[in-house]
Amino acid sequence: MAFQHTTLLLILTILTTTTTTALPPETLTNAADTLSNSGYVAMSLTLNLVQDVLLSHHTSATIFTPPDSSFADSGQPSLSLLSLHFSPLAFSQSSLRSLPYGTKIPTVDANTYLTVTTPSAVSLVSINDVRIVGSPIFDDGSLIIFAIEKFFDANFTVAEAPMAGGKLEHCTASFGGDVISSNFSFHDGANVLISRGYSVMAAFLNLQLLGFLGGQRYALTVFAPVDEVMVDYSGSFPEYNSLFLRHVLPCKVSWRDLVSVVDVDDEGDGSEFDTYLSGFKVRISRSDGTFKVNEVSIAFPDMYYTDWFVVHGIREVLSLPKAAEEIGDGEGDPFDEGEKRISGRMLVAADLDRSEF
Repeated sequence: MAFQHTTLLLILTILTTTTTTALPPETLTNAADTLSNSGYVAMSLTLNLVQDVLLSHHTSATIFTPPDSSFADSGQPSLSLLSLHFSPLAFSQSSLRSLPYGTKIPTVDANTYLTVTTPSAVSLVSINDVRIVGSPIFDDGSLIIFAIEKFFDANFTVAEAPMAGGKLEHCTASFGGDVISSNFSFHDGANVLISRGYSVMAAFLNLQLLGFLGGQRYALTVFAPVDEVMVDYSGSFPEYNSLFLRHVLPCKVSWRDLVSVVDVDDEGDGSEFDTYLSGFKVRISRSDGTFKVNEVSIAFPDMYYTDWFVVHGIREVLSLPKAAEEIGDGEGDPFDEGEKRISGRMLVAADLDRSEF
């Protein structure tokens, strides 16, 4: 379908007005106020005291807060103990529920991890054998706070559990299979992205992917960069196809799948997947407990999840190979030239009218 002027203006407005590089002070202030109003006064005060130390360089986070009684019983907790309760990833409640037993959750201390200990077929999530209590206390899209029954044990260990699953070797840019149904909509997913600071990718979903699928519904994975890192692409209309298509996989890879795929990788350097941009592949790997796509960290796992469509928030744009940018005589836009040399034709659904783009 052709670009609509109103949607382009929306994208440009987002791109030119977003400059956040860390969790905004107002987010942390609102979170502290919400904690206090919800009866978690100790963590509210703690957040005000340690935010510069634990969260100053993070654009997303999950905080696990014990009740005030736990603070009273333990006295003043050490910084190392507090850091165990701060993760640099934003985990929604549904994402945590999807994680299999034994999954490692990174904390702001690069050498320390939490472990999912939820038994099979149990809806109540537990981490380090401590249960999460109810729904999130605070959730603004970038910062999510859960209540837990007590402090995590810094010395907690669990036997390694075998991971189910394997490489998704069928995840290739092919339109021959994985059709789910003829009725589909990105409306709900786009609304979730908008509410959590991924409005540019939400606009791309509504603008491009409907026509690109040719009226059929496929299993898809979208890696969505946050709005603030999309600023450099403001006004670069010819780049929008490449920018969007290289962030979409032609199969569904949930957070659970990521854990399984990377853990069973024999070579230890991750698993490679095709994207909808011809010739462009992504490699999903794990480093120090953090999952990465082409070395870009996943910040918000399973931000949106259905039986056919999953979105993961990421902190940077997936760049084209450097060699492609350097092809040419050094004049003009290296991005456009690189795309012409390495991308070939775009992969599109059968019988799709290319003029729609």
